[in-house]
Amino acid sequence: MAEAGPAASLRGAVVRYPGRAPLGPVDLTLQPGEILALVGASGAGKSTLLRLLAGLETPSEGSVAIRPGRGRIGFVFQNPTLTPWADIQANAALPLELAGINREEARRRAAAALEAVGLGDRLTARPRQLSGGMAMRASLARALVTRPELLLLDEPFAALDSVTRRRLIEDLHRLWADQSPRPAMVFVTHDVEEAVYLAHRAVVLDAASGRVAVERTLPGALPRAKGWRSDPACRSAVEGLAGDLAASMPAVPHKADR
Repeated sequence: MAEAGPAASLRGAVVRYPGRAPLGPVDLTLQPGEILALVGASGAGKSTLLRLLAGLETPSEGSVAIRPGRGRIGFVFQNPTLTPWADIQANAALPLELAGINREEARRRAAAALEAVGLGDRLTARPRQLSGGMAMRASLARALVTRPELLLLDEPFAALDSVTRRRLIEDLHRLWADQSPRPAMVFVTHDVEEAVYLAHRAVVLDAASGRVAVERTLPGALPRAKGWRSDPACRSAVEGLAGDLAASMPAVPHKADR
C-alpha cells in the first residue's frame, strides 16, 4: 500500500548569498518512490536545492520538510569522493559504521551493495585501481547501503562517456526498482535526454531567479522498456524539455544586434 504524504518538500525556500541575487522562492514536493530530474543552467540553484534537501544547508526563508520519522538520506556527488587509502568494501561500509553498525555486519552489507552494482569481485580494490565508471558505481553502492528513503544525485555521470552513462542509468533504474519501498530520488543533470529517460517528472529552474520555471510530467513507465529512447513519446518529451530549458536561460544576442 502506498505511504501517505510526501517524501520531501520545499515551501517558499529562499537562499541568500552575499553579492548575488537570492535563489527562490521554491515550492517543490517529492512523492515516495518518485524520481525527479532537476534541470537548469549553471548557477540556477540545482545543487543548492539538493543541499537543502540533504540538510547540508538551511534556507534563509521558508522551510524544508522530510517525511516525519524517516529521514535516511543517500547523497551521490559529482565526483566519487572515495577515501583513497581504504578498499572499496571499507568505503561502502563507512555510512553504516558511522551509524553504529558493527564492523562485521557493515562490511557484509557493503559487500552485498557492491555486488548489486557489479563490483562484487573488486572488494579489496583501492579507488585508484578503478575506472571512472567503477568508482561511480562504488559511490552509488555507498549511498544505497543504508537503504535510504531519499536518494540525492548531483550530476554523478557528467564526467563519464555516453555508453557508461547509459549503463549506469539502467543500473540505477534496476536498483531503484528492486528496493521495497522504492526510494524517492532527485537527480540533477544538464542533459535533457538523460532527464527524460531517467525520471517520472522534470523540473526546470529559471537561470536568473532559481525559481521553478516549468514542471513537466514525463511519459512512460519506469524502468524503461528496451528501445524506449527511440519511442516517439520519448523524442517528443526530449524536444519539449529542451525548449523549456532554452526558455529558462537568458537570450544571447547575435553579433548583428550588438
